[in-house]
Amino acid sequence: MLRTHTCGELRINNVGEKVSLSGWVQKSRDKGGMIWVDLRDRYGITQLMAEEGVSQPEILTKARELGREFVINITGTVKERESKNDKIPTGEVEILIEELTVLNPAKLPPFLIEDETDGGDELRLKYRYLDLRRNTVREKLRLRHKVSSETRKFLDQQEFIEVETPVLIKSTPEGARDFVVPSRMNQGEFYALPQSPQTFKQLLMVSGFDRYYQIVKCFRDEDLRADRQPEFTQIDCEMSFVEQEDILNMFEGLIRHLFKTVKGIDLQEVPRMDYADAMKYYGSDKPDIRFDMKFVELNELVQNKGFQIFDDAELIVGINAQGAAQYTRKEIDKLTEWVKRPQVGAKGLVYIKYNEDGTLKSSVDKFYSEEDKLVIAEKFGAKPGDMMLILSGEKNAVRKQLNELRLEMGSRLGLRNADDYKVLWVLDFPLLEFDEESNRWHAMHHPFTSPKPEDINLLSTSPGEVRANAYDMVINGTEVGGGSVRIFQKPLQQRMFDLLGFTPEEAEAQFGFLMSAFEYGAPPHAGIAFGFDRLCSLFGGSDSIRDYIAFPKNNSGRDVMIDSPAPISEEQLKELGIETK
Repeated sequence: MLRTHTCGELRINNVGEKVSLSGWVQKSRDKGGMIWVDLRDRYGITQLMAEEGVSQPEILTKARELGREFVINITGTVKERESKNDKIPTGEVEILIEELTVLNPAKLPPFLIEDETDGGDELRLKYRYLDLRRNTVREKLRLRHKVSSETRKFLDQQEFIEVETPVLIKSTPEGARDFVVPSRMNQGEFYALPQSPQTFKQLLMVSGFDRYYQIVKCFRDEDLRADRQPEFTQIDCEMSFVEQEDILNMFEGLIRHLFKTVKGIDLQEVPRMDYADAMKYYGSDKPDIRFDMKFVELNELVQNKGFQIFDDAELIVGINAQGAAQYTRKEIDKLTEWVKRPQVGAKGLVYIKYNEDGTLKSSVDKFYSEEDKLVIAEKFGAKPGDMMLILSGEKNAVRKQLNELRLEMGSRLGLRNADDYKVLWVLDFPLLEFDEESNRWHAMHHPFTSPKPEDINLLSTSPGEVRANAYDMVINGTEVGGGSVRIFQKPLQQRMFDLLGFTPEEAEAQFGFLMSAFEYGAPPHAGIAFGFDRLCSLFGGSDSIRDYIAFPKNNSGRDVMIDSPAPISEEQLKELGIETK
């Protein structure tokens, strides 16, 4: 071993000991007669020192030649520091260098290897192996490891078994775009990388593995943003002989365990909300319930009063921003411009201020009397000091717009504290959604999701009203997991494929293996998958999942460190039977 201790280990009780350390030079300070060197490894920093008249001359010479990020090994004696540093755990001691070996010199790095670095995102991604030396990045991966370890610990205790499923599978038409892999041995045919192990985990249930899990890589060829990567990780789980309630209880238990062991938080009660209520009161299937500000519908109170915009609207709906009556006209104008941005798409914003003196001031005063405004304020439950913000238009569009405004006001009013965690189950999603472009129904979750038993009779008459036996877990307005009770009987699965527009031949070609398996005694089963990267970012208080992935892609889906994706040679293409123009 090239070290007896790590750089984060030595304390005052080690004074007088002879030790060996290895690591990277964080920085050095030459004060003439004294040289100090901060030595870093993943465990911490220890100060080294060499002193004229005490240290050997060659040690002083070597110490003066050290540059940032040199890899060195030293042997020396632990001393108590005269000037202690209470900001680091090793700050009471230093090591008098007696032997010093440069294991590898280093070029000057392109950015500072410190918590507050001067490197931009693209530069740090290009030199990701250097970025990973920084404490802030390392701590994120340490947190990721902790979440992984505790997940396995909990599921192992619940008799789950981890099973690896294939990475080279078959492309399917549903869901996001697949990444495809050409086959050399079967030219003209392609594998796909899995978007999830869905069918395999269902087959494992048929096989009798009644509790399966896997922390698994998945792949989707879709447009990227802060919380998406082309390859990502899921906590993938499935259980047999269960109903929806069993799944909710089991995986609420997992989340409670993770909050307790990773964050030291005893999670409060996890409420449940129907999809229909989530859309009605929050305009989102993943509402942030850290703050209230529920939607209030106003059609019956504000229409037929002469205000044409409201009179022509399918829905008039608003929120009460408590304590926002102090907003100036200039601030309200800026907020109006904010909701008019293409990203939100509202045509305008109506406000009603409930002033501290009890008067009500609005942007539509000429259409509504003081009494009218008071009735509206009562509908909102508003009090003096509050401001009501109202949007109108087509029902689905205006709810989405108001959701954006609600989240923005939550942020502006300081109601979205990253350290305040609110977990929610959203239940009873629609089973299907109709796509006008393709003129057919699509599965809102996936084709294997079971309808609610009481809604099965609606499949023939009113498919759009059928509710799915599905559930999502939402934390602070972010969907972190979702799943469903599965179809496990062949006739119902065939009926679902028919409804989704699959011909019998297409269903057989794509999913014949699953349909066949259902004929050999498939048990009732259900499952869920958590976005592992997203869960880690929430625990770490970050918006981006990229910080919690060791070697992520950039926003264009490129790995700028290894320069991938990249062309392949004509010879490789020829071997694969792929012709180029």
